[in-house]
This record gives sequence, structure tokens and C-alpha cells, in this order.
Amino acid sequence: MAEASASRPASTILLLRDGVKVDGKSRDEIEVFMMVRHHQIEFNSGALVFPGGSVDAGDQEIVKRSDLYSGGEGLSEADRGFRIAAIRETFEESGILLARSKESGTPVDARRAGEIADAHRVALNEHKVSFLSILADYGLQLALDTLVPYAHWITPEGMPKRFDTWFFLAAAPPDQLGAHDGRESTDSIWVSPREAVEGGESGRFKLPFPTTRNLIRLAKQSSVSAALEHARGMSVVTVMPVMTKTETGRQLRIPREAGYDGEVFEVGALG
Repeated sequence: MAEASASRPASTILLLRDGVKVDGKSRDEIEVFMMVRHHQIEFNSGALVFPGGSVDAGDQEIVKRSDLYSGGEGLSEADRGFRIAAIRETFEESGILLARSKESGTPVDARRAGEIADAHRVALNEHKVSFLSILADYGLQLALDTLVPYAHWITPEGMPKRFDTWFFLAAAPPDQLGAHDGRESTDSIWVSPREAVEGGESGRFKLPFPTTRNLIRLAKQSSVSAALEHARGMSVVTVMPVMTKTETGRQLRIPREAGYDGEVFEVGALG
């Protein structure tokens, strides 16, 4: 029997904003920032996903530099690494930066984030500059406390690529609207969780199973503050789906206590 492939640490952020006004009326639905992954990307190509990716060695270097982040009190080194990676990947993929001025403690505003992204985002994506050096040069601290743990999923055993992924909620900084990078992602949208799920059902979007389940859970919240409050009161249950083949397709079994309104899910025909 072949050994199960090890899972790589990864993290992702569900960036939230309250529904924007349409025809002068505010919508009572929150919106989440999502991107379409490039069709040539090996993992989840063409899928509508939240920004995120693997924890890398550079993130671990930042973990060791407590002057480069705030709000990490009481977190283990591993937990800090997940949050740092989530913020870095979100900046690389969307240009949205969850950070504060080291000197004043004020959050980075949209203009400043845009300047930093314009100057360094391409080089960062091409590994020509480190995230650590950007933070140090601009006198920034990553705002780890703006991230609220929301879910923890591990790719099922037997899959060729496996990830140990933490999902975090965060309120999008005011006026930081985000934009896809044109490399790993080819489009980006602010969309209500309901609309995203409906798009997955209609075929408009390709949604990975964990993304769908988290969108359905998020759709129950009417505001960013309500979603964050709900997440802070949750106990996050680790989910590693178990896949079985049936006569009609595949089933995934997840822990009922994880809070996804069920335990067994049909996930489509084989082939």
C-alpha cells in the first residue's frame, strides 16, 4: 500500500464587506471577495475561490520577527504562520493588505496599500522581493488579530495534492476593493455567498466542495459584524472528508459537528 501524501499547511481569507447600495438601497446580504483561478493552474484550475495559498519559508521568517506583526499574543508559532501566509497570499493575489503602521498603529488605507501593491506586487509574485523586506521597508506590522478562525479542512487521503488549510474571516479594509493578479487568477468579484452558491449550482461558477460548504454557512449571516461575532463564538472542528464511491457517483462524509448542515453529501457522478 502506498503511503498517503503529506498535507501542506495553507490558509485562506474570506474578505467580507456589507452589501453595497443598489439603486440607492442597501442590500441585506454581505459580500465576499472571490477570484477565478487560472485554467493552467494545477490545483483547482478555473475554480472560483477565496484568496490564499501555502505557508512558505518566508512566512516562517516573519514569524520570528515579532516587530513585523501585531495581535499575535497567545498564538503558537504555527498559528502565526497560518495567519501571516493568509495575509501575504491575499496581498499577492488581490492587492488587499491587512496591516498597520508600526509607528502610529493605524491601519493601512486604500491609497497606501495601492502604492505598495503598484511598486512591489509583481516582484513579490515573481519571488524577486520578499514580503518581509516590504514590511520592514514601509514600517508595517501585519494585523493578525483582524483574522477570525472560521474553518479547518484537510484534503482527503489518497489525493495527489493535499492541503491542511485554515479558513479565516476578515472585514475588508475600507475602500480596498481588490483586483486579481492576472497570473494565478484571471478574474475577481465581490459576490454574495448566496449568489456564489447559486452560480455553482447553475454552472456559472466552478466551486470546490469546501468553498461551497463555507459559502452556504456564511450566507446565514446578514452583516459583517454578525459574521465575525458568530465566528468568534464557534468551535472550529477539523474536517477531513472521507470519499466513497456509490452506484451513481461519489459521496463525501464530514463530521456533523463541524456545522455544515449535514454529514453525507453527494458530489456528482464519476468520470
